[in-house]
Amino acid sequence: MGRDTFAGFMDLAELFEQGGPLMWAILAASIVGLSAFLERMWSLQRARVLPRAFVDRIRALVAKGQTREALLLCEENGSSIARMMAAALRAHLAGKPRPAIKEAVEEVGAREVAHMDRNVEIVGTVATITPLLGLLGTVVGMIKVFRNFVAAAAAQAAGPQTLAEGIWMALVTTAYGLVVAIPMLLLYKFLQGRNDRLIVEMEEDVMGLVDLLEGRATRSGGADEEAPGDGAKDEVRKRAQA
Repeated sequence: MGRDTFAGFMDLAELFEQGGPLMWAILAASIVGLSAFLERMWSLQRARVLPRAFVDRIRALVAKGQTREALLLCEENGSSIARMMAAALRAHLAGKPRPAIKEAVEEVGAREVAHMDRNVEIVGTVATITPLLGLLGTVVGMIKVFRNFVAAAAAQAAGPQTLAEGIWMALVTTAYGLVVAIPMLLLYKFLQGRNDRLIVEMEEDVMGLVDLLEGRATRSGGADEEAPGDGAKDEVRKRAQA
C-alpha cells in the first residue's frame, strides 16, 4: 500500500515536470485560490457576522424600550449585524423618520456587503484562469511537438509514435488546469451562496428591528431619548448587563 502510494506520487511529480513552466503558474494560482477561500471561511463565520443570540438580545431590549442600552451593546460588538443595527438605532434616537432610518441602514449595509465579498472574487478568478493557463500550456507544447516532428521528418527519423508521445505530454497542462479549476469553481459558488444567505438574513433582522422601533415610536408618540454620552455609558452598560 505504501509503495503503491509512493509510486503514484512519483508519477504525478513526473507528469508535473513534463507539463513545463506553466504548471508552476497553475500551482501558484491554486495556492492563492485555496488561501482566499480559507480566509473567507474564517472571517465569515456566523458568530463573526450574524450571532443569533446577540440579535435576539437586541430585539428584547428594544421591545422593552431600552433603546439606548441596545445601541451601546451594538457599538461594543464587532459583528456586521451589530453595525447595521447601530445605524438604525442612532437614526431612531435622533428622531429621524423611517425612510431616513432605512437609508442609514442601507449605507452601512453596503459597506458590510463589500467587506463580505472581499477576496471572494479571487477564488472565482482562479477558477477562470487555471483552465486557460492549461490550454496555453497545451498550445505551447503542441507548437514544440510539431516543430520537433518537422525537424525529425527532415532527418527521416520521425514516426507516429513520436508525434503521439509529444501530444500526450502537451495535454498534461490542460488536465492539471481542469483539476484545479473544477474544485475552485465549486468553492466559489459555495462562498457566493453562503454570503447571499447571510446578507438576506441580516436584511430581515435589521428591517425587523426597524419595524419594532417604528411600532414603539407610534405607541409612545415619538422617538426615544437621545443616545447617552460618554459620561452615562457606564451606568447604561450596567443596566443592560443586569
